[in-house]
Amino acid sequence: MISSSTAVDVARGVSRLLMEEGYSPILEFTLPNGRRLDVAAIGPGGEMLGVEIKVALADLKCDTKWPEYLDYCDLFYFAIPPDFPDEHVPHQTGLIVADRYGGSIVKEAEVQSLHASRRKAVTDQPARPGTSAATTISGSIRVSAWRLSMGSAAARSSSIRQMAASRRSRRKPARGRRRVSKA
Repeated sequence: MISSSTAVDVARGVSRLLMEEGYSPILEFTLPNGRRLDVAAIGPGGEMLGVEIKVALADLKCDTKWPEYLDYCDLFYFAIPPDFPDEHVPHQTGLIVADRYGGSIVKEAEVQSLHASRRKAVTDQPARPGTSAATTISGSIRVSAWRLSMGSAAARSSSIRQMAASRRSRRKPARGRRRVSKA
């Protein structure tokens, strides 16, 4: 059975749900063991949450890699679309049902305390491929929080103009030229 929803739709709904719950989600996050979570999120208390999305029953039944995610998550969920049979989801995980407009937690995940060294290994790695090591998950969370706090498009463009003006004022003048103040 294949659901009419796509994994992108479910990921969008899961992300919306997690943001409503105070989490900062990141899609397609690679763990230190090389496995990739469909959605990873850090909660308000620093807890690490992982979500594996399934839209095809055959994919869920054949998936043997999901236990490898548990060592890197305080909470682990499977996310499925509304028309997906939930009786096949492993009972030791949490369950989220989501579509493109949102989602809900149908079954809470069992809390597993993530060891401090594992937590550091997960949160100190780059947030996306191709970025510097200085760009961490926590940096991405700050950017996400900034984007959420900037409600309207007018407020965003005003803030962006202010940031650009601030950068221009901090630049050093080119060699041999002096800034001349306008009187």
